Amino acid sequence: MSDLEARLKSVIRDVPDFPKPGILFKDITPVLADAVLLNDITQHYARRYAGKVDAVVGMESRGFIFGTPIALALGAAFVPARKPGKLPYERISEEYDLEYGTARLDMHVDAIRPGQRVLIVDDLIATGGTAAATARLVERLGGSLVAMAFVIELTFLPGRAAVGNCVVDSLVRY
Repeated sequence: MSDLEARLKSVIRDVPDFPKPGILFKDITPVLADAVLLNDITQHYARRYAGKVDAVVGMESRGFIFGTPIALALGAAFVPARKPGKLPYERISEEYDLEYGTARLDMHVDAIRPGQRVLIVDDLIATGGTAAATARLVERLGGSLVAMAFVIELTFLPGRAAVGNCVVDSLVRY
């Protein structure tokens, strides 16, 4: 286990029965309260993807928290993948399945230029539905997906399988 992984595991909080009974929620707010740890996450991914990424896509909303500083550290653009009704300009959409129903993410049609190398960032990958939908948005806009970076990966759920051959780069695995 790396030092960064050990430090993250020591502060990520388990919240039982949230958002519903039977779920053990991995709460990253203690990570956000630690400026050194947040910076170390940013620098970890900045070193790993230096010179390899033109744009970082963060999914609403915790992907914004981690994706924006990583984009800044890489000297790359930041692109938000947003919930419906949040983007003011012309956009494309992707639906994905939830446990009960569907959800959708939107991106502006000019958010990614053809050929741009893209890193997708979020706090957690579980079933992979949100990540896979974001990857489809990137591909539809002509972007080249380099990898997906997550603070937490729930390995007992099918996240990796849902994103196919895409590189999944996670710091902490449960």
